[in-house]
Amino acid sequence: MDCLLVGFNDTDFAEYVETVKLMGEGSGAFQDLRLAYVEHEGRPLRALDLLTELHNAENPQAPQYFHNSDFLWPVITYLGSYLHRSGLSFDYVNLFHLEKEQLRKKLVSQDVLTVAITTTLYVSAQPIIEIVNFIRAHNKTARIVIGGPYVANQAQMVSGPDLEALLDYLGGDIYVIGREGEKTLSRVIHALKGDGDLSKVPNLAYRKGDTFALTLPEVESNDLAENMVDYSLFPAEAIDAFVTTRTAKSCPFSCSFCGFPQRAGKYTYLDIDYVEKELDRLSRIGSVTTVTFIDDTFNVPKVRFREILRMMIDKGYGFRWNSFYRSDHGDNETIKLMREAGCEGVFLGIESGSDDMLKRMNKTARRKDYLTALEAFNDVGISAYASLIVGFPGETEDTVAETLSLIEQGRPDFYRAQLWYADPVTPIWQKRQEYGIQGEAFNWSHNTMDSDTACDIINDMFTSVKNSIWLPQFGFEQWSLFYLQRRGMSLPQIKDYLRGFNAAVAEQIDEPGRREISPDLLAGLRESSRFVVPARS
Repeated sequence: MDCLLVGFNDTDFAEYVETVKLMGEGSGAFQDLRLAYVEHEGRPLRALDLLTELHNAENPQAPQYFHNSDFLWPVITYLGSYLHRSGLSFDYVNLFHLEKEQLRKKLVSQDVLTVAITTTLYVSAQPIIEIVNFIRAHNKTARIVIGGPYVANQAQMVSGPDLEALLDYLGGDIYVIGREGEKTLSRVIHALKGDGDLSKVPNLAYRKGDTFALTLPEVESNDLAENMVDYSLFPAEAIDAFVTTRTAKSCPFSCSFCGFPQRAGKYTYLDIDYVEKELDRLSRIGSVTTVTFIDDTFNVPKVRFREILRMMIDKGYGFRWNSFYRSDHGDNETIKLMREAGCEGVFLGIESGSDDMLKRMNKTARRKDYLTALEAFNDVGISAYASLIVGFPGETEDTVAETLSLIEQGRPDFYRAQLWYADPVTPIWQKRQEYGIQGEAFNWSHNTMDSDTACDIINDMFTSVKNSIWLPQFGFEQWSLFYLQRRGMSLPQIKDYLRGFNAAVAEQIDEPGRREISPDLLAGLRESSRFVVPARS
């Protein structure tokens, strides 16, 4: 076999909590994490972890495991399809932390040339190192290739000996460095099957004796239309009910807190004919009930989006879908079409309710756009999640008050406020002297606020907002809402559960010595955890 793809690895959450605690329980990183778990029976549990425990206590004969990675990862389907078109063979393990025995058998029983580890969601090295060590323990000859956003981002921030030290620490043999890497991975495998000369393959760092050799950089851009997923390469039972797909790459906007467009390159999108072909493929699988469009700007351009909606209505696919939505690039009529086309939820990157802050963030939307969109989504019954940033340079108590009033007035079903992350690769970093930015990551200060103050504000938001429900992070995302509805929970039941979970988190924060959920809250959580799970296809 030419390549064994390894998908997502969820870290041991208790260990992760202890690791973040080492940064200091007053640090921005820990404060951000603390709003996502409760202590129960001696362990820190995320929202879906606790739901699993409570549900199974009531249903010991039919235990379930509810988790946020319960689908075939798109990086597996996309990379596998690309390698297949390149004349290469592949196999895969979707979830390392749940499929270690399957991976062991593949490593032992098959002649594996390369193992490719993707790093799409990792923010630390530990999940990668765990996979590398497992591979080394069961196969001494396979070359380990590591690529994806974690590697690309690290290579942007460090260089020279520091980069070499990181690559050595991760333990891989070959690293794909770049915003895209499908073509590079294919070239690596072909080189290893041929003359073995990796120096001719661009965008690499590879072990050469006791050090690493870096090859020349080259812009890689893989056309979406030419690289559609071939779902026939994967068994229908592996795809099951949930599919994540994309119809565009990158983002046409340049928000000053975000480095994604710089990393992802020029914004490109599929013509409607290709979108229709993709949805036709998903429909033919027969098991798909929920589609998540991961385009950062699914409704941009507006004309194309409306054409997609009308096509979906005409085809009557039957599955429900969710997506990102730009509030200043739509209107009430478009939102009505979205509902008719099967949309059940939208992610709104609102960030702030202050027009002054939105200008500083280089956002094109304004407060009125968000309020108009939220009213329309509420009217048609599309669930809206509002994502907020607290502490961006220029933030004050007055701008925070505007954000709070937007949430209370607009009444999105769900919201979450995150601490601003001071990232050197984002546009705002170029103005750090103007704003007096000191520090980085989750520990910073600037002319109008510091991270400690912002953390206090977020904690107040967590408990004070009345007209919207806080959506936990770390193992529970907006997608979890749709996942749980397909698994048998009603939306009102999910809301009750999250209110109870958040109340338990707040209780333990208010009483630092408390290590258990109070009886009344636990009783309510048990009640909302009672539901019948339908048989899976």
